[in-house]
Amino acid sequence: MAVEVKDRDLISIQEARNLVEAAAAAQERFAALDQAGVDRAVTAVSLATEAQADRLARLAHEETGFGRFEDKVIKNLFASREVYRHIKDLKTVGVISEDPGKRIFEVGVPVGLVTALIPSTNPTSTTIFKALIALKAGCAVIFSPHPSAKNCILETVSIIRKALEDQKLPADLVTCLSMPTKEGTDTLMRHPRMNLILATGGNAMVHAAYSSGTPAIGVGPGNGPAYIEKSADIPLAVKRIFDSKTFDNGTICASEQSIVTETGIRKEVMEEISRQGGYFLPPGDSERVEKILMGPSGTMNAQLVGRTAQHIAKMAAVTIPPGTKILLGQETRVGQKYPYSREKLMPVLGFFVEDNWEKACLKCIEILSVEGAGHTMTIHSKNEAVIREFGLKKPVSRLIVNAPAALAAIGAASALAPSLTLGCGAIGHNSTSDNVGPLNLINIRRVAYGLKELEDLRPAREGPAASNTAASGPGPSDPAFDELVRRVMERLTQV
Repeated sequence: MAVEVKDRDLISIQEARNLVEAAAAAQERFAALDQAGVDRAVTAVSLATEAQADRLARLAHEETGFGRFEDKVIKNLFASREVYRHIKDLKTVGVISEDPGKRIFEVGVPVGLVTALIPSTNPTSTTIFKALIALKAGCAVIFSPHPSAKNCILETVSIIRKALEDQKLPADLVTCLSMPTKEGTDTLMRHPRMNLILATGGNAMVHAAYSSGTPAIGVGPGNGPAYIEKSADIPLAVKRIFDSKTFDNGTICASEQSIVTETGIRKEVMEEISRQGGYFLPPGDSERVEKILMGPSGTMNAQLVGRTAQHIAKMAAVTIPPGTKILLGQETRVGQKYPYSREKLMPVLGFFVEDNWEKACLKCIEILSVEGAGHTMTIHSKNEAVIREFGLKKPVSRLIVNAPAALAAIGAASALAPSLTLGCGAIGHNSTSDNVGPLNLINIRRVAYGLKELEDLRPAREGPAASNTAASGPGPSDPAFDELVRRVMERLTQV
């Protein structure tokens, strides 16, 4: 007979307190290691999780139902292999930089204990990523998993802990709530020994992190439009948008959420979209899909997140052509009431047409002002002047040029820092606009030698006041005055 667990909130709260104490003890030991010791931990975790990338992807897909198994493998390998390659040579502890000429050096100091909130859309890859950057920074990390992805996250943490134990390092550097509740997560975030929160998830989660009183790095929603400008290679632009939007069925928040193009190339763009597997929903069907995109609370319908176009069409009771990859709703309106203009972590796109690039530019800003400000958008163009103008004007932290947004924004298909936590800056109500990495999890102690005395800082004075000052004692060196004194002394010695 199964025993019902009562008072889950109290059990979760106590577990959170226990994990904090264990992590604090482990981090104190870890903080005594030099850079080589820290790097040993990071390398071990990278190798262990890379070896399990396929199995963890399958577990994530089976548990959540989101996305595509094959793409989750790629995300796990990106987190375990590519992130590692990017961070492995960073100096993060001890002396991390030195300038003998200016007589100053910098010391990396771990922030300490980190609470990491993990979403259900990218559960195993985000866990691997956050574990690696926390360890590289010399920190201990406690994960609070999304309940619907708890088991695959716990298994990922188990693999990481085993890798640490094999290196004779404290396994409690990486721990996880086994009974995640709102109360348990809140206890972690508000615990007096907690030093930082890494929040990846919905608006409510990020808001809770920033409201906890503990310093937080939160990331906001994406809602990036993809602008196809008239000079673009249209077939290649559509191919890149489709590569991005169908990757793991659109679960990466940097993926394109709408297409904006110009009247002069509208027909060509629509034909190319249809040729590559996009389906423009007729007005009646478009309304049916629109009605189910958001749930009763006005947020994304969780039953559609990371699902296929066929699944979404079935839920909306509409018929679509075989082989359809992406559903598109033609739209002119922008706002919270118009789902095609909002974030949709699924293979659904809004489609907007404007007369010229200036109006398209304004439309992209309008879309971002509703949702996704500070995150990411894409432009497909060969016109460097237009690209530069978009770079100067768009309220985003990443403007992706001629690339699939989801893969370029995280640094897999661009030179941006590889990361699965993308800051949105002040305009997105975030504390950073970075692709978050280990350097966001350290404090820097600067050791500076003195270079000047107070007398060196006093301004030189002219006129009678300067003579009085000189008579009263030594002052700053004045080359003209020194030359005068030399000549006078020379004349006196000749008398």
